[in-house]
Amino acid sequence: MKIKEKPKYSLWQVLRFMLSQAWLHHKSVIFLGIAYAALLVMQNVAQLLFTPAVLRIVESHGSVPVLLATIGCFTLLLLVMSGLREYADKNMMFGRILVRSKIGSALNEKACTTSYPNVQNPQMKKLYDRACQTGWNNDEPQEHIFVTLQELLQNILCFVLYLLLLSGMNPILLAAVILTTAISFFVNMKCSNWQYDHRNEFTEHYSKINYLRQIMESPETAKDIRIFGLVPWLKELREKACSAYDALIATRDAISFWGAVVDLVMAFLRNGIAYLYLIHLLLTTGMPVSQFLLYFAAFTGFSEWVTGILSSCNELRKETLALSAVLEYLNLPELFRFEDGAKIPKADRYELRMEQVSFRYPGSEKEIIHKMDLTLHPGEKLAIVGLNGAGKTTLVRLLCGLYDPTQGRITLNGQDIRNFDRREYYMLFSAVFQDFSIPDLTVAETVAQDYEGIDISKVKTCIEKAGLTKTVAELPKGLDTHLGKEIFLDGVRLSGGQTQRMMLARAIYKDGPFLILDEPTAALDPLAENDIYQKYNQMTAGKTAVFISHRLASTRFCDRILFLEDGCIKEEGSHEQLLAMGGGYAKLFEVQARYYQEGREFV
Repeated sequence: MKIKEKPKYSLWQVLRFMLSQAWLHHKSVIFLGIAYAALLVMQNVAQLLFTPAVLRIVESHGSVPVLLATIGCFTLLLLVMSGLREYADKNMMFGRILVRSKIGSALNEKACTTSYPNVQNPQMKKLYDRACQTGWNNDEPQEHIFVTLQELLQNILCFVLYLLLLSGMNPILLAAVILTTAISFFVNMKCSNWQYDHRNEFTEHYSKINYLRQIMESPETAKDIRIFGLVPWLKELREKACSAYDALIATRDAISFWGAVVDLVMAFLRNGIAYLYLIHLLLTTGMPVSQFLLYFAAFTGFSEWVTGILSSCNELRKETLALSAVLEYLNLPELFRFEDGAKIPKADRYELRMEQVSFRYPGSEKEIIHKMDLTLHPGEKLAIVGLNGAGKTTLVRLLCGLYDPTQGRITLNGQDIRNFDRREYYMLFSAVFQDFSIPDLTVAETVAQDYEGIDISKVKTCIEKAGLTKTVAELPKGLDTHLGKEIFLDGVRLSGGQTQRMMLARAIYKDGPFLILDEPTAALDPLAENDIYQKYNQMTAGKTAVFISHRLASTRFCDRILFLEDGCIKEEGSHEQLLAMGGGYAKLFEVQARYYQEGREFV
């Protein structure tokens, strides 16, 4: 039996959050919403009284001037209220858009600043997608909920006024309204619950469709699609994903349709009973035509307001169910300490130490790092080598504070890094990771990672250290050349090796006391790689550096080399010392050396 997942935040908690956002960013959304509802109520009352008032004058043989004056007053009143409503509606729209944009900004900021393991968690990614879906356009809950609240308020006000007007009528009519309303409410609530229960399926199918669309449109995959003839396969995958999504939509629409049918049947019963009762009064009591018309219009409107309240409540429930994801994501518990953490102590040099550190990724039972002890001395140049899966990149992520150890601890100058403000701790590290990204900015902005206050002289120095001076000089606008073509039509795309050098320049510009280089020369040719090695001491002067590489020959210039195997430090020493040991490092170096030794057979 499937257990239904309840929303983490209730309707009232979501409403309180959304109203607080409106109050914080644009109070007019609240005040103009109330004014709009009040104007609509007054306009409906005026429309309700208009025709009976005119008919009453005609029945009493009133004068033409009185008749014209009555028509003129009602017409002017309706025009004024209609104009005020239009003014309020237009001004509310801008306020609602602003509130939606502020919530979207908050979601984006949370995604950029939340603890790194949250970003890597697939469930958190799905939650973020669901939260963002609530603000895609004007009709989504982040904005439309204010329209729903406004409609609910005006429906309730009109309901109360019409109920007072009809209070002298037979209680059976009110009982019929309550009964039919209750039936409609519970049926529609069931429909609303179905959509919430299947929200993860909607998100999953949509994510697949969107991912396949990005793959088919991406310049990065264009070569593979053409060379390997992937178009039929990708089209088939997308068609299957679309079919599954369409089937889910069809089921949702079918359920909504039958809910609407129930609403229609209940409305027919309500109106039918009212019409029969009023016609009976007209024929048996001699009720004036103007009064009959007033009650007839009132009861018709009363039914509409009941239906309106029901629809608004159902819509409000659906929107708050969806918006619960926004609160859930914004209130994600943080695994690290940030503002409440300790400040990084001021020091000329820092020492990093791992004490019996073990680590496994969330949801995995396999340990990637096992009871590791390691001291990274100030100013040391450390190389980490090993086969794929040995734990090299994971070790670097732990040192950088992107993950916390499963067991053991990591200290900075003797203090556990878990006690520090993690964002301040990140500032200690300049890094080039394997999976780097380069945004669509100018060369100078990419290196400095800033829009203002860029030190151009420092940018040029970093570019020179990374071996990009000639490349940048040949670009159309030099340092002002845009990289990438997603935003700027005049942008250029760098080669893999050039991009890797650009990331190296970015790391040098940051000038943190720790420099982390995870396969920084993987995309470079041998000559370019040798150029980087020649400048390595210059780049790392005064810094503590960690260098990861599969090419063992590139580690000779490091003070110390760690050979990792199965998450443990199997061998440690200088290049010459490790070769003399004749262990795993020496064997791996021998295998790699055969590629470059003339006359040697590779076996």
